[in-house]
Amino acid sequence: MNRVVITGMGIWSCIGTDLDSVRDALYQGRSGIVCDPLRHEAGLRSALVGNVPQPDLKPLLPRNQRALLSEEARYAYMATRQALEQARLDQDYIDSHEVGIIYGNDSSVEATMLSCDKFRQARDSYACGAGAIFQIMNSTITMNLAYLFHLQGINLTASAACASGSQCIGLASMLIQTGQQECVVCGGAEEVNLYGIAAFDGMQTFSVREDEPQRASRPFDADRDGLVPSGGAATIVLESYEHAVRRGAPILAEIAGWGFSGNGDHISTPNVSGPVRSLERCLRNAAISDVRQIGYVNAHATGTPVGDQREATALGQVFGSHRPPVTSTKSQTGHEMWMAGASEVVYSLLMMKNGFIAGSLNFERPDDVTACLNIIPETRETAFNVFLSNSFGFGGTNSTLIVRNLENKK
Repeated sequence: MNRVVITGMGIWSCIGTDLDSVRDALYQGRSGIVCDPLRHEAGLRSALVGNVPQPDLKPLLPRNQRALLSEEARYAYMATRQALEQARLDQDYIDSHEVGIIYGNDSSVEATMLSCDKFRQARDSYACGAGAIFQIMNSTITMNLAYLFHLQGINLTASAACASGSQCIGLASMLIQTGQQECVVCGGAEEVNLYGIAAFDGMQTFSVREDEPQRASRPFDADRDGLVPSGGAATIVLESYEHAVRRGAPILAEIAGWGFSGNGDHISTPNVSGPVRSLERCLRNAAISDVRQIGYVNAHATGTPVGDQREATALGQVFGSHRPPVTSTKSQTGHEMWMAGASEVVYSLLMMKNGFIAGSLNFERPDDVTACLNIIPETRETAFNVFLSNSFGFGGTNSTLIVRNLENKK
């Protein structure tokens, strides 16, 4: 089995739009959450949202190509440019080698709605526009990035709710391990417009702590009242170790293990047994028999009362007496949903490479269940070489990744 390494990363998020600014935001404990009054005017219960900047693609792409990109595809394009640059994958190399893409996306609501509105108002399908179909399909990101960057390997979209980004990394690593691909671009993206989360808001799952937006996202805290929606995009370049060494790529870390499971239970309320099986499968896949090797856990924890408790119980069962540092970067970013499984690997890797753990903002006291975890409330300077990242989604889909520090600067 081939070893799988990370050679490049890119990020477009509410706490920064490049790796350096995101690293600094994590270290300094800066939140990217704001209150947008337009959301109340539109009829949403919660006006809280991650403040994700809109990229300016005019200097980068001609109009006819920009017209093909949905909101989340624009974020993904910017993140992927960064990742390819860090991995030293220039266009000449990509054009002459087989590079694949597996990207997580589970909605393209705004583009679909706008296209349908134009059709209904004009009573003419021509009004939708020539580029609409390429924005509204769930595969909008993979089809556009494969076209724009001339990617000739696997071309696949993974739709696994809030585990989408993590599942992409796992699937890509499996293809590389078995020798079917040598290099795969993977990640996850999420639209931030208010239409994309309207139905979610209607479930009354979002925080309404609007008087203090930056204190609204409170994973594991006893006073949490729901999640804060957010989005953007995160891209990771995976390669076989041999391929990376052969082309002199910078090696950042190794994908040590991937675990997954389905709850087979309620469509939106998580259980404990599903996450436990995902965690245990990941540890087995990474050949880790002693959980003390895990130096940090980036929890899925979104700030919902039940979800955080179920994850805390699962982590407590799997880790037993070992209590590694646990945080949820969603305390700073909000819940980036389809993007989160990829972005949280980026956040955790930035921490590992820079010797710190970003504190879980707004964690002041646990409840009776979350008290079993060693939750770090403030930034701690500490070295660790292995981290675990959880991602769980609607429909009972679970994904866990373990990443090991590995460095080969060339």
